[in-house]
Amino acid sequence: MFQESQLKIQLLNDRAFMLREARDFFFDRQIMEVDCPLITKYASIDAHIDLIPIQYLETETRYLHSSAEYGMKRLLSLEIGDIYQLAHVFRNEGHGKKHNPEFMMAEWYRIGFNLNQMIDETVAFIKLFIGNIPVIQSSYRETFLKFTGVDYLTAKFAELEAILKNHQIEPYPGIEKEGKDAYLNLILGTIIEKELGKNEIFVLYHYPSSQAALAKTVVVNDEIVAERFEIYHQGIELCNGYHELLNVDEQRERFEQANKERLSLNKNELPCDEYFLQALQNGIPDCSGVAVGFDRLMMLRHNAEHIEQVVPFAWPTA
Repeated sequence: MFQESQLKIQLLNDRAFMLREARDFFFDRQIMEVDCPLITKYASIDAHIDLIPIQYLETETRYLHSSAEYGMKRLLSLEIGDIYQLAHVFRNEGHGKKHNPEFMMAEWYRIGFNLNQMIDETVAFIKLFIGNIPVIQSSYRETFLKFTGVDYLTAKFAELEAILKNHQIEPYPGIEKEGKDAYLNLILGTIIEKELGKNEIFVLYHYPSSQAALAKTVVVNDEIVAERFEIYHQGIELCNGYHELLNVDEQRERFEQANKERLSLNKNELPCDEYFLQALQNGIPDCSGVAVGFDRLMMLRHNAEHIEQVVPFAWPTA
């Protein structure tokens, strides 16, 4: 027990050290730290991310945020410049070896950065934790084709179902009602992700346009893709980044579509953040942004098998 306590103290000391290193990383690049509220009046809307609601004065529902994104973009509309936040975020989902319902996120936005510049800077941040290892970049379409032999863009449902069957993966009930993206997400999450970044940092970019979330879309060759990327190491997803969508009408339409999808999944509809939409209406400079899981980086840094090893208190003992 004493040895376990000493190891925990060592890990927490290094966690404090890496929090300082992260802040130095941003300070050296003249990126200003901000601290947007953790409790928000409106919800961030995503069909597949569920929030933890709280009751304020027993009369009003508010939400523990799943990202500081909306608040940070409201600040960007004030021409505040490049900003970052190190904050706890919350997801209403189960806990496990790599995930806590409450976890630490490093999120930042760079004015005038394109997607490639944002990828390069995010890789540099990740290397603070896991060292100067090789980097591989591959588009979503190239990666999907490499690991499944199927072009996702033209694939029929039968082909996607066959991929799952060949890997002895049983689709969950109702997946066919969710559409093609549900199959793609299941294949990515159960078959492809574990193969990514085994000995390197793996950058997956240009997601399907239907998975753009808050990213811009562009035409590349014969498809419309999202200017979005994720980074993996040892099969672990570490971040999600965008060349940010700034069109308020398109963003509102995406929120409405996400709420429709939530209802189709028997989930509650979430209120649109009118403050965020007003910030888009007022104008946000062209920018790119990313959110990186701090705790997962600490796990990789220490070869930890469970997230509880690298946080002060993990679920459910928190």
